[in-house]
Amino acid sequence: MGESVSLDEDDRRVLHALQLDGRASFARIAAVLGMSERAVSRRYHRLRSRLALRVVGISRRDPRDQEEWFLRMTAPSTSIDGVARALADRDDTSWIASLAGDGGLSCILRTLTSTGDGAGAVEQFRRSTGIATVTAQRLLAPIAGIGGWPGRLEALTVDEREALTPDRHTSPSHVGVPGAADARLLRLLTADGRLSVTSLARESGMPESTVRRRITEFTGSGMLMFEIEVDPKLYGRQVDVICWMEVRPASLGDVAGILGSHSEVAFASTTTGTTSILAFLELADADDLHRYLTERIGALPGVHRVQTEVVARWIKRAGPVVVPGAWSRRTGRSAATPT
Repeated sequence: MGESVSLDEDDRRVLHALQLDGRASFARIAAVLGMSERAVSRRYHRLRSRLALRVVGISRRDPRDQEEWFLRMTAPSTSIDGVARALADRDDTSWIASLAGDGGLSCILRTLTSTGDGAGAVEQFRRSTGIATVTAQRLLAPIAGIGGWPGRLEALTVDEREALTPDRHTSPSHVGVPGAADARLLRLLTADGRLSVTSLARESGMPESTVRRRITEFTGSGMLMFEIEVDPKLYGRQVDVICWMEVRPASLGDVAGILGSHSEVAFASTTTGTTSILAFLELADADDLHRYLTERIGALPGVHRVQTEVVARWIKRAGPVVVPGAWSRRTGRSAATPT
């Protein structure tokens, strides 16, 4: 992202609209926001071309078929960059960060549970990547940040939100078993959630009518959702923090409900391990972090202990890593508008 990138109020409104419906057409967004279609398109493509914005499709398998683990790793200083690159290249990793405290790495790893041995899959992962040490916590239930970081969901009115939020009526029973073409379609949407139906049909081998129908079915069932990747610094949040909370079991439900209303919380989940909640925080500065810990976390009932680590650098977020210049070579375009 170049230093010249900044957001004005209309940029934030467009980003909020895309978080509500990542494949909403520019014409629909423009009609709701009272802007011209050209203005919406220009704002999107400006941010997209400068790598400040990306819409990615997130496939959410049946929880019975997939586990998610938060891993914290260390590796020799001479090999840490290579380990980070290897992690970023994997399809089963997301939210990879280097940590300022110990110089280690963290990531979320998705494992299939068909063998009934998710912990064994984590151990196999450790051996295959050559990591020196790894600690693992299984993510149990997301409690904040589903549907987007609240800090970027404050630009639209209630009426605008309702007008742009798509209806979801499809039940999981209507989806059927995803086939090979479905898998290709989902991979394409993971790389760019706004690829046109024409491009998706060509690359997946499906007819355009089937592409439209499957996207509707997947999103309606909750199997597919769209996430906006945008640098929080554009919203004035300069400090990224990973936070672990040890919470008394009787207070866990109350704490989870309160965290879901905090604009500082980009994502949070209950977990296994000595700490029961993991959260990703977005703060303005060190003073903001201090106030958040003392005035908001400190006021939560049943929180015994809190541990924090500052993120030195995000290596990978929700979607696959895109090397500048490589995206257009792979897809033939830098961005696409859904039809």
